[in-house]
Amino acid sequence: QVQLVESGGGLVQTGGSLRLSCAASGREFDDMDWYRQAPGKQRELVATITRGGTTNVVDFAMGRFTISRDNAKNMLYLQMNFLRPEDTAVYFCHAETMYPLRDYWGQGTQVTVTS
Repeated sequence: QVQLVESGGGLVQTGGSLRLSCAASGREFDDMDWYRQAPGKQRELVATITRGGTTNVVDFAMGRFTISRDNAKNMLYLQMNFLRPEDTAVYFCHAETMYPLRDYWGQGTQVTVTS
C-alpha cells in the first residue's frame, strides 16, 4: 500500500526555518513535489524534483526553499528558510508514478509563521 507521511511542520517566527520531511512507502516514485494550501486559497505548487534530482522551485520560494530527496530511503524534503507569515499553510507531499500513471498525496503538515 502506498503511503506518503509528512512531518516537520510547526510554529515558527518570521525569518525562521523549518525542514519538512515526507516518508514514502509502497513503491518507488518518479517526480515528487511539495504543494501548499493556505486558508481560503487553492492548493499551489511549491517545488518539484525528478527522480534524477532535477529541481524546480516556484517564484515565491526561490532563494528561500530547497527541495531534495533521498531515493535510497524513499524520502522527500523541503528546507524552508527566511519564512514569512504568508508562508502559513498546510504543506502536502505529492508523488507520481509513470507506470501506471498515478499520483498520490500525503495528509499534510501545518506550517504557521508568526509576525
